[in-house]
Amino acid sequence: MGDHFKTDTDQLGQFLKTLEGCIRDLNEARSALAHVRADQIGTQRLDEACDGFQERWRYGSEQTKEMIDAISKGVKSNKKAYEEVEDALEKAFKDIAKQGTSGQGRTK
Repeated sequence: MGDHFKTDTDQLGQFLKTLEGCIRDLNEARSALAHVRADQIGTQRLDEACDGFQERWRYGSEQTKEMIDAISKGVKSNKKAYEEVEDALEKAFKDIAKQGTSGQGRTK
């Protein structure tokens, strides 16, 4: 089973950067739209439609940001756990190798 399961912590790090970029892009889009006032666009009906869109966009983008934040936290936690396991395994293998070369741990 271990032959088929591999985790690339560098890829997890890259995924985190991508998620952070998504959050930045959402924030920039929200900021850009926040400066557009519906009363600057045209007819009353169009202005009302734009106001409705602004509200839905704000709500949807906030919900998306919250989901991305939650995913980021999970990925960070998993990345840290994998790195800790890798470090512990590396240390254990080094300790075993050291014992093997020093003659310690051998039974006669």
